[in-house]
This record gives sequence, C-alpha cells and structure tokens, in this order.
Amino acid sequence: MILNISDRKGVPVRQDMIGLFFEDINYAADGGLYAELLENRAFEFADCYGTRGDYYVLPDCGYGWEATEDCGRGRLLFVTGSPVSRRNPHYLRFTADRAGQGFSNQAYRGLYLEAGKAYRVSFYARAVSARGNFLVSVRKGTETLLCGAVPIRVPDPEKGNRWERYELTLTAAADTEGARFAVALERPGTAEFDFFSMMPDDAVAGVFRRDLFELLKGLHPGFLRFPGGCIVEGNTLENRYRWKESVGPLEERRSNFNRWAVHQTAEENGWHTGYAHYNQTLGLGFYEYFLLCDLIGAKPLPVLNVGLACQYQSLEKVEIGDPAFEKFIQDALDLVEFANGGTDTYWGGLRAGMGHPKPFGLTMLGIGNEQWQTPESKFFERYRAFEKAIHERYPQIRLIGSAGPDIVSDHYRDAWAFYHGEAEKNGNFCYAVDEHYYVKPEWFYAHTDFYDRYPRNVKVFSGEYAAHPAFEAVEEANTLGGALAEAAFLTGVERNADVVVLASYAPLFARVGYVQWTPDLIWFDERAAYGTPSYYVQKLYGEHLGTCTVPMDGQEKELEKEGIYVNCSLREDSGELILKAVNRGTCAKELTLRLPESFRTPETVSLSVLAGQENDHNTIEAPQNVRTQTRETPFAGHLRLEPISFTVARLAVLPPKRQ
Repeated sequence: MILNISDRKGVPVRQDMIGLFFEDINYAADGGLYAELLENRAFEFADCYGTRGDYYVLPDCGYGWEATEDCGRGRLLFVTGSPVSRRNPHYLRFTADRAGQGFSNQAYRGLYLEAGKAYRVSFYARAVSARGNFLVSVRKGTETLLCGAVPIRVPDPEKGNRWERYELTLTAAADTEGARFAVALERPGTAEFDFFSMMPDDAVAGVFRRDLFELLKGLHPGFLRFPGGCIVEGNTLENRYRWKESVGPLEERRSNFNRWAVHQTAEENGWHTGYAHYNQTLGLGFYEYFLLCDLIGAKPLPVLNVGLACQYQSLEKVEIGDPAFEKFIQDALDLVEFANGGTDTYWGGLRAGMGHPKPFGLTMLGIGNEQWQTPESKFFERYRAFEKAIHERYPQIRLIGSAGPDIVSDHYRDAWAFYHGEAEKNGNFCYAVDEHYYVKPEWFYAHTDFYDRYPRNVKVFSGEYAAHPAFEAVEEANTLGGALAEAAFLTGVERNADVVVLASYAPLFARVGYVQWTPDLIWFDERAAYGTPSYYVQKLYGEHLGTCTVPMDGQEKELEKEGIYVNCSLREDSGELILKAVNRGTCAKELTLRLPESFRTPETVSLSVLAGQENDHNTIEAPQNVRTQTRETPFAGHLRLEPISFTVARLAVLPPKRQ
C-alpha cells in the first residue's frame, strides 16, 4: 500500500482539541479524584429511591458509621439543633458509658494505607461532658494499626460550649487494606462530632488523589469540561448541581444526593439499587475544578443548568417567564465573575479568599448539558435568553450549545438547523455544538468521514463519545478493539479540525465495584489506578497533534478498504510529519510513504504503537497488559503496521522553525 504525502498545508489544528470530560459518575468525585478517605463525613447522606417523575430520599445520617464493640457499644444519635453549619444540619452525639467506647467509619470498602505515608485527620467536636482525650485510630478487626490522642478542650462556661476543630497526623507503619477509621472517648462521657476528614498527605493541592491526578496530567488535555453530565440537570431541580453551593468553606457546601444513585431502579428492585447511597459532599467543587484545570494545563469548560431537570429522568422545569428562571441566567453571569472577575468584585473576591487572586481565565461556557427542543422544554428559547444576557456583558465568552442525546434523531437535526440559522444573523451566537455518541465499534469505522461535509460556520464539540463493544459494568468492557475504533474515528476528527474544535471521551473514571456505566477511560480502586486502551489512544492524540493537517486527497478512503485508517498532520515548529494509522486487520501491513521533493528524507522514524488482541484489556491486577510501546528505528521509506494496532509515526521532514 502506498500513501502519497502532500507538501500542501491543510487546516489549522487547535492544540487544545483533545480534552477531558469529568462527570461524577462511577464514584468519580467522592471516593475517587477527591482524595478524602472517609464516607459520609458530615452525617448528611441520603438513601435514594424512585423513578422518572417520582424520586424521594430518606435521611440516613448514620450510613457508613457504627459503634465499636471493644468495650461495649456506645450510643450514637444523629441530631440537629446547633450544627457547625446550618447548610449541613446533622451531627453526631455520642455517649460512652465506659472508657474506650467509640465509633468507626467503613471508608467505602475499607481504608488502604501505604507504609510511610502520612494521613491528616481533622474533625469538629464539642465536649458536652467528655473529658481526657479523643482517641483516634485505624483498626482492622480487633487490631489497632495506627493511633493518636488529642486532648479534649474543656468548654469555657463564659463562652458556652462551642465547636472546636481538632487535627492530628497519623503515619502508616505498613501497607494496610480493609481497615476502618475509629474514634473513642478515653473516659465515659458525651461529645458531639461533625465534619470528619482523613486526607493523604500527598494529595495534590490538598485535594486530588495523586495517582488519578497524574493519570489526568499525563493525557496533556487541552480542556476540562465539568461537572457533568446529567448531574448538571439532576433527577429533580432540587437535586441539580448548584455551583454556588460548591464554593467557599467546605463546611458551608450543602450535601446533595447524586443523580446516579437511582440509576437502573425498577419495580423488581423496589426502586432502590446498590448505589442508593451515592451522594455528593461537594468537597470537589467549582473552585477545585478550576484549580485542577490550572494544575494540568487545561482550559476550563463549565456546564450550567438552563432551568430543566434531566429530560430523560424528569418532567420538572422552571418556566421561562418565571422570575426564578432569571436566577439561572444570573448564575451564569456570576460564574464568569467568579472565574475572571477582579478581587474587588463579589465573586472574584470569594475566589481570591479561597486562595486564587489571579483570574482563572474562563473562555468557554456550556449552556445546558444534553438538552433538546420540545414544545415543553423550549430549549432553543432558553439558549437565546442565556446567549443574550451573557454576550451583553461578556461578548468574549464562547458558548457551547447542545445537539441533544444522539446524532441520529430529529432532535439532532432540529438543533443544527437552529444553530446554523441563528449563526447567519449573529456569528457570536454559538461557538460549538456538543454532540454525544455511544455506539458500537463498527459505527466508528464506518463514519470516519462523518464531519467531511459539515458546514463550517458553527463548530463541533465531540463532547461524549466511546465505542461500546459490551455494556456490562465490568473492566473487560474497555477492550483494545473498542479503543482502535475510537482511534480510527479520530483520524476523521483531526482531518476536519476546521469544524471539530473540541473532543473528549466519556465517562472519565470508574471505581471498581461502584460502577453504573462502562466503558470508562480510567479505572481505580482504593489501592491503585490504571489507564484503559482508550486512555492510551487519547494520550497518543493529546501528545501528537500537528499544527496543521496535511491533505489526504481521498487516499484515506482507498486505504480504509484495506482496513487501514490514516491521517497526516504537520508540526510546523519542529518540522515533523505526524502520521496516525489504525490497522484493524489480523495481519501486519506495510505502508509505503512517498514524500514530496520539498521534504527531506528522514534517517529515522519515532514510533508509538498500541497493539494486541481484539479483546485485550487492562485490570487492577494487570494494569499494563495493553500499553503504548515506543521506539526509534531507521526509516526505509515504509512503515510496518502491526496487526490490530494503532501507530503514531513522527518523521523530521522540514527544518524546525525558529521561535
């Protein structure tokens, strides 16, 4: 097979094209990227039930906590009255009738501690009649693995019995898994507790679980879309994600149940599943998302609610004429001020008070998550109202619209007709339209030309996509075969970089044993984390973007008949030709490259190859079963494409440009 390389330059390629989409699904936030180890730390969890149009929650303040039995069980009461924060009104009132009685936290499937690592413990407490010390420990069965004592502060009668914050550090002497966090009273008495925390000392910025953070950073993402996803909308409007409740002191962030807590409820399971206690503490909030963008070098792309609950899951909405609708628009305006405003503004001042005086540099904003037009939703009218208000004050902000939940229905076609029509009157109306497609691998192979004929006046955000070889919620769903189909499709995305300006795989995270949706980009448990084959595809694209495409002149269509999917780009600063090629066949193929006379013939080629068998996948036990292999080899005018593989080749064909 022969590929004739052109010396003509095609369209520019945005260097932030390949990014990330974060949604709090599969325990991605609490129990995941947010490094907090304790579960239900503030006694606010809810037990969730229901189905479309009929959701309800039962308070379950004691979920994850129980009295220890070492010295007989003490008494746990979950009360309200005078909390640390009225936004999280419940707290624990514990009575020890005997010295040493206490309570423990299950910490998901148990604490995993690493030898030599320090863990910062903090909590609020109020000594009612307790005296002596609070005894803080990590326990496994009857064995105490770590322990520390903090003196109880006796209340001043003149000042009343106020909440006091306690802190201590525990250092693990050995690797431990399946342990529990525990607190006991040294003497009989009563004390009240709230807002426990146990955070690894190596958490990035004191927030992010380090191994997950490093996996994200290693993708070199151009942007991060957050916080979802369906949780933006909520099963009900009461349950929606409110960004203003996710900033400021942790104690002031109102706990909320997660929309995915009622995933796959049905009459046969009593409208209640094993995920019913999936809640959001909002320790990972909008400030932390913006901070994460700073730390990994990604542009922030927050998504906001437009007054609609999830159209799949609910019928709730705020009518456009209702004064409450204006609050949704005001939330958008205030978010821009929070991200970009000076320290002399209200929301910019709040950001500065949280530790970031410098603006975050917000340039893009998503209007609705996965909305579509119906006579009831009136999404197009909602979008117009948001666009008008935002661009009157912040004309530089690029807005992202929604094409609905798929790319085959009338919702999709109606959306594009709307955006193209409005763009003819107002070129700033919509920067890009968010498209979602979860499809079989064969669809991706068959649609590498999907964007070849799209109009160019409104751009595309491929906001959620993944190949679904299987739908079971297991690690095996993330196969190499699925990843290669995604890589093949992305050759067409990159070739059409003048219309597709943003692209992100979804979902991002999955915690083993806590999964509602697969496949996923990164899997983890309490001990470890790994990238899937799809992760390595995303990483290869993120690391090997050209600055402009090289026209293929239809050659890609002929190669596809041979099971080869190819795209070329040029890195003008380094003078490198970058070729990406998928071989979906079971036999190796040789691809001869004919370079133009204006290119010099390189002596070597740098190769990054992802290869294996169709159903190969990674697991916690075998995290690198499928991974990229890199090497530099002499260039003899052709490339060997391994069976069932994705290859990225870089060849120095032009002198580097001086900066």
